[in-house]
Amino acid sequence: MNGTSQLGDFLRARRSQLRPEEAGVPTYGERRRVPGLRREELALLAGVSASYYARLEQGHSLGASPEVLDAIARALRLDESEHRHLHDLARPPKPRSGRRPALERVTVATAQLLDTLGDVPAIVIGRRSDVLAWNRLGHALFAGHLDPGAPDVPAQRPNMARLVFLDTHTRDLYANWPGKARAVVGNLRLVAGQYPLDAALHMLLGELSTKSEDFASMWADHRVKACAVAEYEMRHPLVGSLTVIQQTLNQGPGPSIVVATTAAGSPSRAALELLAQATARAAPARSDNRLSTG
Repeated sequence: MNGTSQLGDFLRARRSQLRPEEAGVPTYGERRRVPGLRREELALLAGVSASYYARLEQGHSLGASPEVLDAIARALRLDESEHRHLHDLARPPKPRSGRRPALERVTVATAQLLDTLGDVPAIVIGRRSDVLAWNRLGHALFAGHLDPGAPDVPAQRPNMARLVFLDTHTRDLYANWPGKARAVVGNLRLVAGQYPLDAALHMLLGELSTKSEDFASMWADHRVKACAVAEYEMRHPLVGSLTVIQQTLNQGPGPSIVVATTAAGSPSRAALELLAQATARAAPARSDNRLSTG
């Protein structure tokens, strides 16, 4: 992938998904070959020439001004995440430094935060969805079938995107698996726009596209989504059904902490407490996996 092709693909996808009536473009009852807007219509809405907009979609005008991008975002009715993604795609990538990217680590401060969240399922996720650390309840809720110590070894770290698309346990964990899957893809789209030269990320995307038809289809849709807060019904093999709110505590550069909370006094809270008791009995001698120094 490169910035020019990603920008053009994103613009074409969004234009094709915006119906004329949604954009206030009259069609006068004509039969159209495609459901979305034409290039000329989108250019008119954005206040740019049709030829300039065509060059953007063809990847010949990388580095468009912020004002032009803002106008196109308004014309396409982009939300905040999509608007930011458009700017990321249009930004010329920085030259490679020649140095290997630094290995993602969990800081002492983050490890201490995980320690305070002992009664709340929590995992630390890197920008490519690698699990850098989890507390005992986070491991039990999200990936209890995996080795609790896996995040400690960089080469063995679980990857949440791989788990969602390629792991049957994780797929069965979500009652609305397509909703969870689309959220994962939407977040990876945002990361790919922010780090266009990340070779490891591109390898992950290629692997998922090859091994999962669902991923390939969702990736081609060019939807972007910031996974800040989302409610999911989970079907846990030990405690049954529970509804959790998954929330990302710190979005932006660096690893993020994802926690899962339940409503006070709810059956879901009772199920989570039961899971905590079960995992405490199963591993009384093992301390939580909180700090990954790999």
